[in-house]
Amino acid sequence: MKPLGKKIPFSIAMVITVAIFFYSCQDTYQRVGDEKQIEVYPQGVVQNFELTYTETTLELESEDEGISRVIAILKSPISEDYDNMLFKYRTFPKGLEVVYFDKDNKKSTIQADYGIIYSQTNMIDLRGNVVIETHDGKKLETTQLYWDRKEEWIFTQEKFTFTNPEDGTVMDGEGMDFNRDFSFFNAHRTYGLMTINEDES
Repeated sequence: MKPLGKKIPFSIAMVITVAIFFYSCQDTYQRVGDEKQIEVYPQGVVQNFELTYTETTLELESEDEGISRVIAILKSPISEDYDNMLFKYRTFPKGLEVVYFDKDNKKSTIQADYGIIYSQTNMIDLRGNVVIETHDGKKLETTQLYWDRKEEWIFTQEKFTFTNPEDGTVMDGEGMDFNRDFSFFNAHRTYGLMTINEDES
């Protein structure tokens, strides 16, 4: 029987050899030029950001003066401006709130944990705990929502919960598109319809 002491140096040598092998296989290649990952920085950062959107009641010429009305107010703790990029956009990494007004000046709100506004397409991408509440009490909750400001059309492919106090219903589904005041909406897939309020006889 061979003494165990003679096997110890061999085991140590094996461990060292394997360690050297794995260390030599590490990717230490420094990428430069086109291979290097491009770091993107905003051209500006604004704290306590607030932007008011207005429109004139009548079409104006370049020299005319007219009455304008507020159609939306966007607020956020911080905004990062990437208008220096080829495809311009602005992010709201700490969430945002949009308060918008209809023609009768009735107020509705949209809130989200994160948002991106794409300047060139007038598209807003809202993510994380997205909640829309209209002036008449309708409420939509989802995880991601797109708002086309030019067409005033809103849509999502995610799961949603829609509460309508007018008829006392809650609808769960997946995928929906609708206009800004919910006067028209199309649910792509619904899981059920539950009546909240019952008519008193």
